[in-house]
Amino acid sequence: MATPDSAAGKADARNEHTPSNISPAKGKLGIMIPGMGAVATTFVAGVEAIRKGLSKPFGSLTQMGTIRLGKRTDNRTPLIKDFVPLADLNDLVFTGWDIFEDDVYTAAKTAGVLEKDLLDAIRPFLQSIKPLKAVFDQKYVKRLQGTNVKTGKNKMDLAEQVRQDIRDFKKSSGADRLIMIWCGSTEIFITPSAVHQTIASFEKGLLENHDDIAPSMIYAYAALTEGVPFANGAPNLTVDIPAMHELSKKHGAPICGKDFKTGQTLIKTVLAPGFKARMLGISGWYSTNILGNRDGEVLDDPESFKTKEESKLSVLDQILQPDLYPDLYKNLYHKVRINYYPPRGDNKEGWDNIDIFGWLGYPMQIKVDFLCRDSILAAPIVLDLVLFLDLAKRTPELAHIGIQEWLSFYLKSPMTAPGLYPEHDLFIQMMKLKNTLRHLKGESLITHLGLEYYD
Repeated sequence: MATPDSAAGKADARNEHTPSNISPAKGKLGIMIPGMGAVATTFVAGVEAIRKGLSKPFGSLTQMGTIRLGKRTDNRTPLIKDFVPLADLNDLVFTGWDIFEDDVYTAAKTAGVLEKDLLDAIRPFLQSIKPLKAVFDQKYVKRLQGTNVKTGKNKMDLAEQVRQDIRDFKKSSGADRLIMIWCGSTEIFITPSAVHQTIASFEKGLLENHDDIAPSMIYAYAALTEGVPFANGAPNLTVDIPAMHELSKKHGAPICGKDFKTGQTLIKTVLAPGFKARMLGISGWYSTNILGNRDGEVLDDPESFKTKEESKLSVLDQILQPDLYPDLYKNLYHKVRINYYPPRGDNKEGWDNIDIFGWLGYPMQIKVDFLCRDSILAAPIVLDLVLFLDLAKRTPELAHIGIQEWLSFYLKSPMTAPGLYPEHDLFIQMMKLKNTLRHLKGESLITHLGLEYYD
């Protein structure tokens, strides 16, 4: 009969394996961003401010987070950036595409997120980054129009132009490795169709200007074909189609998405697991948002809002599992609203009214009013995703698997393998992320069982 000590030892042994052969993060890492608006400029300016010692990387798990290794009594808790080989902030170089010609300094001033004094302190650096001409079609983002736009004989021609942009930037910047992250606007709602199923059907669609191929997909195709990892920060379909999964695996270019988990949805993925853990029922969850930035203007269009709505509505259903807990959540009424309100700019207000019930069905209410800054919450997500995707690219065990589900922690509507439901619980997502890092380094996974402390 096994003793508790031997059982614990076997459990530890099952968790341990040979560390992955992760290539070092040598040289420069080039960050390529379609959409140089509020989120992108806040990210780029923030990185430079941190490099200059003007601020600290608050909100970034890669820069400020720690990871526990071994038992609680071992007192091994290094910073994540010291545990796995991530690119150093001083090695990041930037470029991007936008439909407006403004350099990053001008675009950041227009976005109105960061104070002028901070921007002025890093003005020369920001002014040196000027956007490339963008792939854009107003059919997919109806509330925007700009002049800094590529032209081509078809969508394949546009994709080839983006591929050339990628090569040119790698050469001019001296970058050893590249990452592309979509920080552009929410496109109209598109459902997967035949053109998305294979690389061949997608490339045929590019040549034929197929309507189901949106601009974000053109960027993703160009990046993956060049072997560049791609993260999707909007709820657009983009890389969540079989053709992109196939390209990602073929070229060893990891992918993740969709939609940065910032304000209201972040709060939902914190609160909903708590209600479920205590078996508290929910009869209704009403969410409304007001914001006045470019994102708010875009989402004022019903077709773009439909894309965002699908992303935001899916969260509660997956966390609460109403089919397993019908008495608690089967009749939940969930409503999401987003309203464009120009006076707020980037300072979004997310208001939630939650009607819950407890013992014997007695009702209670919770009101949450989150006065958040969308781009301030999104910028550290951008940083973490590009650094972790670069890590995945340098890790043979991860580079060719396609979707990096371990990065779900940062996303509203996480991509998964076909047929697998996404995990939305923020705390499970955090466990998945940190255990993936432990796994890559050959450390024991943390289960929090803890029986060994009481043997």
